[in-house]
Amino acid sequence: MTPGASAQAPIHARISGTGSYLPRHCVSNDELARRVDTSDEWISTRTGIRQRHFAAEGELASDMALQAALQAIEAAGLQPSDIGLIIVATTTPDVVFPSTACILQQKLGIAGCAAYDLQAVCSGFVYALSSADLAVRAGQCRHALVVGAEVYSRILDWSDRATCVLFGDGAGAVVLSASEQPGILSSHLHADGSFNGILGVPGRIEQGRIEGSPFVRMDGNAVFRFAVKVLAEVAHEALDAHGLATSDIDWLVPHQANIRIIEATARKLGLSMERVVVTVDRHANTSAASIPLALDAAVRDGRIRPGHLVMLEGVGGGFTWGSVLVRW
Repeated sequence: MTPGASAQAPIHARISGTGSYLPRHCVSNDELARRVDTSDEWISTRTGIRQRHFAAEGELASDMALQAALQAIEAAGLQPSDIGLIIVATTTPDVVFPSTACILQQKLGIAGCAAYDLQAVCSGFVYALSSADLAVRAGQCRHALVVGAEVYSRILDWSDRATCVLFGDGAGAVVLSASEQPGILSSHLHADGSFNGILGVPGRIEQGRIEGSPFVRMDGNAVFRFAVKVLAEVAHEALDAHGLATSDIDWLVPHQANIRIIEATARKLGLSMERVVVTVDRHANTSAASIPLALDAAVRDGRIRPGHLVMLEGVGGGFTWGSVLVRW
């Protein structure tokens, strides 16, 4: 370093705004029971779900992503033109291609910045947040938009009550902004493709035909065991990386798949449920949208406040899993 020169301060990425969107059509368990051989008692005691939202006819992932994105951008005190990167985590894109992120970019009325989709199913949001963090810290952009958006109602088999009662539609978003103060402390991502058969949609398009099943298929017991194990492990991995204990966590914001998975994970971590953000009762499993939906709810109702240590974590088909540790 030359005499008199000063080292440049490292760039960090902080969450500067959050947003969410749920479709208007809200379906209670009782209403669903008129369509499927099930009941409110059966669903709520096994999953914690009371209701879910379904997209209107013609309402696409990009439409929901737009509403959540606009909320997050406004909360960050920005304009769409300030966004330098768009990542959309989704399993249910508008079309095969172009990406839902590029369609969202057009709907935001901007152009030029990088935009792409990321597919890690229910872990998609933590994967996308990690990618955006790297881009901001590398100086590639000052503000990144990260969205999770899903329309699962269109890939559900209504004759399979073990899966069709679990999912809903929605979108959640955050804006990551460059900062001198740490926000995203670290991310920890994993996958094990040998478990690909226990949760997925094993269909594909071939010569204009659907080959295989176009519906969600799941081995519920296997998913439960795997999810609880890896969610506890990846939370400890993040804490160990910073010499922290579970008692240092102010809020755990997990993937909202099933209340039993959430409660079992909290027990393994020794966390009181009073420190866990739970919204699965309101919107069911919205895959990549579930973590940002829960995060936005806790930010807007004042539970998550400046200085809080927040753990985000998800697990999904692939299998994929990961955690992001955030200083608010």
